[in-house]
Amino acid sequence: MNATSPLPVPTWREELEHEYAALRARIEHLVPCMEWSLHLPWIEAINRLKQQRGAVIMAHSYQSPEIFHGVADVTGDSLALAQAAADCDSDLIVLCGVHFMAESAKILAPDKTVLIPDLEAGCSLAASITAEDVRELRRQHPGVPVVSYVNTSAAVKAETDVCCTSANAVQVVESLGVDKVIFLPDQFLGKHVASQTGVELVLWHGRCEVHEKFTAGEARHARERFDAKLVAHPECPPEVLAEADFVGSTSAMGRWLAKEQPKRVALITECSMADNLRAQFPRTEFIKPCNLCPHMQRITLPNIYAALRDLRHEIHIPADIIERARGSLTRMLAVGRQERV
Repeated sequence: MNATSPLPVPTWREELEHEYAALRARIEHLVPCMEWSLHLPWIEAINRLKQQRGAVIMAHSYQSPEIFHGVADVTGDSLALAQAAADCDSDLIVLCGVHFMAESAKILAPDKTVLIPDLEAGCSLAASITAEDVRELRRQHPGVPVVSYVNTSAAVKAETDVCCTSANAVQVVESLGVDKVIFLPDQFLGKHVASQTGVELVLWHGRCEVHEKFTAGEARHARERFDAKLVAHPECPPEVLAEADFVGSTSAMGRWLAKEQPKRVALITECSMADNLRAQFPRTEFIKPCNLCPHMQRITLPNIYAALRDLRHEIHIPADIIERARGSLTRMLAVGRQERV
């Protein structure tokens, strides 16, 4: 088949219920029973096709449960996926996430084929700053190193000294051993990092369109109405973080839940993240608020299958951009390795 061939709908087979009984038991409280019968044939078709292709499917924590639990070989936050791409043995990676994540995989594994199921799966943070913006910041602050959140384009990473994630931003900033750092593009994450370190940060004005919507009032309501612990992502506004019992990255949230085992918790972050953690912590009741990322929701089982079938939506980055951007990402990973020693 070629890229213009219509996408056949996989057929339902009764034996699939037996083959995927364990998966259904794990996510039955996350996926409505009416949706399960629609998802399961796609899950089986994708798993069969990825074996034929020798592909590895990587899914970010914001992916919906049928993708995160049903077809992904590697799951996690941006840092985990970046590390997995660097270490991956497969020549074919399907990145179920947004565009900058697929670019990061290609940067760290330039000889591999990296596919994204939907090329339009973007990110408001990545769109908020350009390579020219970074060069202008350097002109305004000569000699000051640049730390870029991984939620940026390959072109921005190529202008950056070192990247970071929300999980390691403080460690990356302090690893530079300087008094002043340009930190971009998320101003809320930057303000949170600034509160955790003595390094002066020059901030950009980017914001995550999902996390900036949360309010302190919503957080207080979740605590007062449901007696819930509040766990917030540092991309949220400062007044929201001030209400939280814990502030941390997606991976840190999981570790906090494992340690504290709260009876009720409100995850102030993307909705699918809460769904996927609910499967891991069935004894904890998860209370909203949460917001869906419209870009993450562009990734679906049918377009994952189509990407694998037709090898479509391959990520291409100019060689010179890859070379320069790889330095900023590998320096980030090196900081992570130092932290684990």
